[in-house]
Amino acid sequence: MSSSYGGTSAFERLRARLDGRPRTCEECGFVDDGEWEAATSGATVEYRRECSSCGTEQIRRYRL
Repeated sequence: MSSSYGGTSAFERLRARLDGRPRTCEECGFVDDGEWEAATSGATVEYRRECSSCGTEQIRRYRL
């Protein structure tokens, strides 16, 4: 399957899609180059990123 976001697995493509969005903290407005970290429970996948300015954690959860 071809995708404009690259990656070989659905998880890699979703992470690439999240990384392609503006990295602006929803709390303080700081823009940084932090990456999303992924974890899965088997039923959900959770992507997290912490703002390097204020420490607020952004979370995106997806049910599988």
